[in-house]
Amino acid sequence: MPGKAGKSPPLRWFDCVRVHNLCMDAPTRLKKLTVHPPGAPTSDHPRPERLIQGNPLRETWNLVDENLAAGQVYCGVWRCEPGHWRIAMGPTERELFTVLTGRCRVHDALGGFEEAGPGEGIYIPPGFEGAFEVLETLTKTYMICE
Repeated sequence: MPGKAGKSPPLRWFDCVRVHNLCMDAPTRLKKLTVHPPGAPTSDHPRPERLIQGNPLRETWNLVDENLAAGQVYCGVWRCEPGHWRIAMGPTERELFTVLTGRCRVHDALGGFEEAGPGEGIYIPPGFEGAFEVLETLTKTYMICE
């Protein structure tokens, strides 16, 4: 709406946000990750040849699955019962996760490990080989890039 002398009034920051949010495509919308995500998860168990202890039910709410210029990104919420299994990241695959509830350990091939509980995160680099151990039923947010 023009102001004095036919000039438009200056835009306020909230005008820009309102217009921007109305015009955004779905992939550019913000995503909130919570302990109790909406919808039904995808459920599975570790492959038998990878099991070390237990056969935990794993539930995944993958909320982002987008192509990148040089790969793919996945992001969501993951819940798992106690158990222990071998993991291997691909040569370009990496994960950053933050524990919301529960406790876990990520073991490296040399016998070391990092343990994480609520509010703590672990970065797993490309090519990593080791094991994932859920000590207490775990809920985490994750981002995996390939």
